[in-house]
Amino acid sequence: MNGSLQSRRSRRMVSVGGAAILFSILTAIRAGAATPCDRLVAQSLANATVTDAQTVAAGAPPFYAARAFCRVRIAINPTRDSDIRTEVWLPTAGWNGKYEAVGNGDAAGVLSYDDMAAAVSRGFATSSTDTGHVGNSLAFALGHREKYIDFGYRALHEMTVNAKTIINAYYGAAAQESYWNGCSQGGRQGITEAARYPDDYDAVIAGAPAIEHMRLHAERLALNVFVHRSAESYIPAEKYAVIHRAALAACDATDGIRDGLIANPTRCRFDPATLECANGDSPTCLTPAQVETARGLYGPLRDSSTGRILAPALLEPGSELGWARLAGPEPLKNAVEPFKYVVFKDPRWDWHTFHLSSDLPRALRADAGVINFTDPNLAAFFSRGGKLLMYHGWADPQIPPLGSVEYFKAVLKTTGESRRGTSIQLYMLPGVNHCEGGEGPDRFDAVAALDAWVATGRAPRQIVAATRRNAGVTRTRPICPYPQQAIYTGAGSIDRAENFRCGAPAPRERIARN
Repeated sequence: MNGSLQSRRSRRMVSVGGAAILFSILTAIRAGAATPCDRLVAQSLANATVTDAQTVAAGAPPFYAARAFCRVRIAINPTRDSDIRTEVWLPTAGWNGKYEAVGNGDAAGVLSYDDMAAAVSRGFATSSTDTGHVGNSLAFALGHREKYIDFGYRALHEMTVNAKTIINAYYGAAAQESYWNGCSQGGRQGITEAARYPDDYDAVIAGAPAIEHMRLHAERLALNVFVHRSAESYIPAEKYAVIHRAALAACDATDGIRDGLIANPTRCRFDPATLECANGDSPTCLTPAQVETARGLYGPLRDSSTGRILAPALLEPGSELGWARLAGPEPLKNAVEPFKYVVFKDPRWDWHTFHLSSDLPRALRADAGVINFTDPNLAAFFSRGGKLLMYHGWADPQIPPLGSVEYFKAVLKTTGESRRGTSIQLYMLPGVNHCEGGEGPDRFDAVAALDAWVATGRAPRQIVAATRRNAGVTRTRPICPYPQQAIYTGAGSIDRAENFRCGAPAPRERIARN
C-alpha cells in the first residue's frame, strides 16, 4: 500500500477516533452539568429569581400536556417598578433540542398556557410571560411608565435571556434553535424582538401582527366614531350577513372559481349601494346612511371636516361577518384604554370626544415608540441567518391585512429583494379571520413550515391549510407566498389542495376606494 495513502488513512482514523473521544467527554461534561428540576430554584439569573420549580406529569391538569415537563416559575425585576412573571417549561424526556417562546394576545396580562402546552408536547422547551402585569387591561400603565415599557418590549427580552439560561442549566446544553411563535399582539412582539433584539431568536413566526400598535388603536377608535356619526349611520349586526353575501357574489369568482372565498380582496369591485333599500328600511337592505357607512368601512379614514385621508382602510371585502368587533355599539376596549391610561392619563376620558387628526399625533408622542415601534430594517436579524415567517387572514376584522403587506414590502425595500424567501416571507390566507376562524382554510403547521425553512434555507413554496369542522377536514388549500395565490388547475375537487398550484394572479388593477 502506498505509504502516503496509509499515512492519510491513519491520520483520518486518529482524527475520527479523537472526535469520538471528545464527543464522549463533552457529553459527559454536559450530563454532569445538567441541573435537576427542583434544584433550579437556586439558579442565578439576570434581574430575576426562580420562585418555584417542579415536575408536572404528562396529562396532568390543568395543562394536560402530552409530555411531562419541568415547570419553572420566574419573577423578573429589571426596574424597581417591574413585576414580570414568566414560566419556562422543559420536557423531561424527548427534548428536540429547540426552544419555542410563545406570544400573547390583546393586552397580555396572562401567560399563554395553551400554546406552551402545545409546544412542550411537541418536544420544545418553551416560555411565556404576562409582560409585567395581571389582567387583559392597560389600566396598569397609568403612572407607571416602566411597566408600560415592560409591556411594550422589555419583558419579552428579559424572559428570553432568562429562559435560555434555565434551558442551559437544566439540559447542560444550549438550544440548537430558538423560535418565536405569536399572533396578533404576539405577532407584534415577534417583529419587535427581531428588530430590537436580533440575537434573541433564530426565527420568528408573526401572524396578523398588530404593527404600529398605537396608530392602530387610534384608527380603530376613528372607525367606530365614524360608524356612530349619526343616529341613522349604525349598521345592525343582523345585516352583516347580507353585506357579506353581496360582497361574495361580486368578488368570489375573481380567481376563476366560485368557492365561497375572496382570494384577493384588493382586486374586488363591490359597491354596497347595490343593497340600498328601495323603500324605507328592512333587514335585507341598507338605508342611504348605512350604505355610506359600509363604503366607509371599506375605505380609508378621513378627516370629518376636510375629507383629507388620514389612514388607510382597516377592513377588506370578505370581513363583514366580523364587523361587530370594530364597528359594534362600542369601540374595542383595547383601543380605548391606551387613550385613557397612556395618552390622556385620565380613566374618565370619553371616547366620543376622539378626533383622529389631533389625537393620533398626541398618541404617538405619548407612546414614544414603545408599542408603535416597527422598524423595517431587519438587516441585523437577517445577517445572522434570522428568518421571519409572516401570515395574515384576508378577512381579518381586527387588524388590517394590508398592514402586513406594507410591512413586508418595506422590509424588502430596506434590506433588499434578495431577502424574499430566504430571510422573510409573507403568506396571505383567503377567507380567514383574525389569526384563525372564518370561512377559509385556517389550520396549518407554521412551526413545521419554519423548521423546514431553517433546515433548507428556503421558505416553503406553499403551505397546506385545512378547514376543520365537526366532521373533520372539509377542505384543504395551499397558501402561497405573497403576492402569489392558489390557482385552480381545472380538474378535480376544489376542496383538495393537490388540485391547486401557487402562481401569480392575472393582472388587474386594484379597486379605487372612495
